[in-house]
Formats: sequence, C-alpha cells, structure tokens
Amino acid sequence: MSRAETATAGAAAERIDMVIVGAGFGGMYATYKFREMGLNIVSIEEGGDVGGVWYWNRYPGARCDLLSVDYSYGFSDEIQQEWTWSEQFAAQPEILAYANFVADRLDLRKHYRFGTRVDSAKWDESRQLWVVRTNDGKVLEATYCVMSTGPLSKPTDPDIPGLDRFKGLTLRAARWPHEEPDLKGKRIGVLGTGSSGMQIIQTLGRTDCELFVFQRTPSFTLPMRNRKVTEQDVAELKANYASIRAACKLNPTGGARPVSTRPFFSIPADHRQELMEQAWQHGGHTFLGIFSDLMVNQSANDQVADFVRDRIHDTVDDKATAEKLKPRGYPIFARRPCLDTGYYETYNRPNVHLVDCLEDPIVEITETGIRTRSGDHQLDVLILATGYDALTGALLAFEITGRDGAALRDKWRDGPRSLFGVLMQGFPNMFMTTGPNGPAALANIFTISENDVDFIAGVIAHMQKTGQGAVEASAQAEDAWMAQIEQLASRSLMLKAKTWWTGSNVKGKPQGMAMFTGGFHKYREACEAVAANGYRDLSFQPSKQLEPAAG
Repeated sequence: MSRAETATAGAAAERIDMVIVGAGFGGMYATYKFREMGLNIVSIEEGGDVGGVWYWNRYPGARCDLLSVDYSYGFSDEIQQEWTWSEQFAAQPEILAYANFVADRLDLRKHYRFGTRVDSAKWDESRQLWVVRTNDGKVLEATYCVMSTGPLSKPTDPDIPGLDRFKGLTLRAARWPHEEPDLKGKRIGVLGTGSSGMQIIQTLGRTDCELFVFQRTPSFTLPMRNRKVTEQDVAELKANYASIRAACKLNPTGGARPVSTRPFFSIPADHRQELMEQAWQHGGHTFLGIFSDLMVNQSANDQVADFVRDRIHDTVDDKATAEKLKPRGYPIFARRPCLDTGYYETYNRPNVHLVDCLEDPIVEITETGIRTRSGDHQLDVLILATGYDALTGALLAFEITGRDGAALRDKWRDGPRSLFGVLMQGFPNMFMTTGPNGPAALANIFTISENDVDFIAGVIAHMQKTGQGAVEASAQAEDAWMAQIEQLASRSLMLKAKTWWTGSNVKGKPQGMAMFTGGFHKYREACEAVAANGYRDLSFQPSKQLEPAAG
C-alpha cells in the first residue's frame, strides 16, 4: 500500500520497527526481548491488561495443570528469585498476579495498547514493511510483525440450535465476567467436559446449586494432588533454578516432568501395575511419564486406559453413572490429559446430575434451558466450556496478506503450513511464537515461547548485521518441516481421537495433526541447527534502505 493509499484510508501511519500482537506470556517476553534489542515496538492486546488466557479465564476453579516451576519464565534469574509460588499447581488469580508482577518488574505496559484488535496486516513489498490496521482506526507501518496470539485464544460456541434464545444467564469459560456472578441456589447447566469444564464442575458441584452436566465425549482425567509449597521447597527451588531450566530444555515436554525411556511391556505385569498405582497416588502428569511408548503402542495404551477406567469405577458410587463417565473409543492421552481435584467424586453428590448426550442427545437450546431427546431441562444459568478454535483461529480471525496479495487463509486452506511454527514462505518478516507447526500445546508454553522469541531475535540480529531487509522460510525448508510433522504424526495414536489438537472441534476446519510431535528437545535442536548453519534454510532479500523508525 502506498503512502497515498494510506492517507486516503483516513489515518496517518505511525512508522515503527515492530508490531507485537498479544499480551500473554509469549507476547510479554517478545515485548521485553525486542525492546532490549533497541527496536521501536508497539504491542497490541485485545484484553484490558496483560495475562493472555489468564486475563480472560476467571471461571470458578480455574487453575493451571502444569507445575508452577514449569509455568514460569526462565530467562530472568531476578524474576525467578523475587517471585514465590504458593502452590505446586497455581490457580488463576496467582497466575494473573505473576503476569502483573512481570509486567511491572520489566516495565512492559508502556509498550502496550490494550483494548485493541488487529483488523488487517498487509505486506508492502516495495517498502519491505507490514501495514497493520487496528480497530481504533490507527495504522502502523512496521518492518516486522510478531504474532504471539497463543494456541488457545479464540473461543468457540457449540453448534447447537437456539443458543441465542436462552433467556437465562449465559456464561463462557473463556470470557468469564470480571464481576463474579451470583450462582447460589441456581439451576446450572454446563456444556463441555474438557479441562475447563471439569474444573468448573468439580468447583460448582460442591456449592449450593443444582448442577447438570451435559457430556458428549468424556475425557480422561488424573488426580492433580495439589499442595502448598513449603519454605524448604522454595529455598531448594531457587537455589537450583539454573540446572532445572537446563534440564527442561533437554526434556521432550520442555518442563520438569519426568519422561521415561522404558517401554510398557519391557517389565513384568505386576511391576507395571505397581508403577501405575504409585503414579496415581503421586498425582499430576507423573502417570503420563512412566512409560515411553503409550502414544505408539495401542496394546500398552489400552492397558493404561483400563487402569484409569477401573479407578472411575471404584470412585463413583452409582455404577451406571460411572460407566457413562468412562472414556471409550479413543486412546488415553490422545486427547489433552486433564488433572482434577475430586472430579469423579463430584458425581456422588445429590445436586450433581450427568446427562449423557450420546445416549440422550441435545435437540436444541430453548428460552428456559436445554431440550434433549428425552425432554426439557430447566436452567437458570448456562455455562459454555466448549473450547477454542485452537492453533490457527486467532490468526485467521483477521486479514493477513503476504507477498503478491496472497492471503494467509488461502495458504492455510488445507491446514497450517510454516517452518517451526515461526516463519512462513510468502509472508516476509512475519513471525509467530508457539505457532501451530511447533510443539505448541504438546509442551511447556513458556519454554517454547522463550525458544521462539530467542530464535526470532537471532534472525533479526543476523539481518541487521548482513544488511537484509526481508526474511521468510524457504519453500524447500517449509516443505521438509511439514513432511517431518506428517511423518511423526502418522506414527502417533493422537490421530485416533477427535480433539482440538486435530481441529475436530470446529465445523469445517481442516483435520490432521499440525503440531510437531517429536518433543520440545528435538524442536529446539532443529531451530538451533538453522542458526548454526547461518540461516541457510531461510530466504533473505537485501534491505531497500528504509528510512529509520522514529523514536
């Protein structure tokens, strides 16, 4: 777009070095990193403050199911030493407090424009910059764009007739009101039994309400076994952060959770049973890490799934309800594994009612509740915990136009394509953090975000040093990376489940495993190899000597 065209559009352009989209933990680190590189940046966030998903997700029981030591930054030892977590698995208020602490400590808010959305981003080839338009009518012209929009940021509503007809209170887990609604004594229906739905159900189920759980596909969940962190725990953690972070970078999960190299059938059956019992009692994701081949060996997976189903049977008093709660038809851990605190015990309470929507499907939502095939369920409140248009939804929510007028939605028509989930062929100087073709939701988002931002910083430093004005993934490197993703996914049991991992939760979305399933450690090695070979897998264009950014 020419300067004349920009002026005609009714807004004078503001020239900067970089636009960063998102105030989640990836966007916050990007804002810090690129400011420290001396770039003139503007960061944009739709929400009213920092925190990303934790700014929005304030629903009852909202809690992270990653250990607090994992769900925190490792780039700053000052932040690590100054901040102290109170629990092994932090609740939403504490995570949001952590985001605010980091933003204050690093003075990040001055770079942000909150309550602002990107309407479009268009590459100007002649000037080697992005023209970014926001919903407040502003125009930014930036050499680089960094999309830290997060894998889970665009909520979806259920595809059920009549949703707008309901005259009671409708609440969304992903956009919970900042003023807590009064739910005492209400008849509440919950749609969705993934991680958010489970946390809501186990929390509200213990309160003075009548709770109806409309379950279509039950999820596997493991006991969290959360506990407070002692002073000794804190002292040991802070004394050993450096070695912990180094170990996390070598871990397939990108975190501190142990990962075994021991195949399921390599040890006797009684020993396997003992290990599973111990992991169940220990809690957290320990269970996921005790055997190495659960996502490639169906027989091993079946036995682990049976173990969990047996625990459901033992926990839920009404055995007919227990049967309905047992996940079947897909491998355990092929859907995102949940962690709970008394989720199955919740169904032993007289005020909690399970509606099996496979047996009794929902017909429509009415003015007064939900109608299933067997009849009406009168409700005062409807809670939607129906997930996100994950991985790609946030970036496809506005118009992104690359070289020669190519639209991102056309490039991704059959599924997302990129190199590392960081760069794309045809979209110069646009970068992503925790993008859809990296480990994304399969590893620690903090470790991935720091890796991605550092990789992008290395690319930009290389461009500055060598006089390059534009960079993108080469077609050959992008094709090779996508072939590797497809090859790895073909070996995994993850493709046997219909999940947001594979796009199955959004009508019309391309199906398939777009994420890199080889583990964070291999992903990091791939990124480092590109840097080590002088970025020969990337395609550069010499700078056209743009005028320097103001400021």
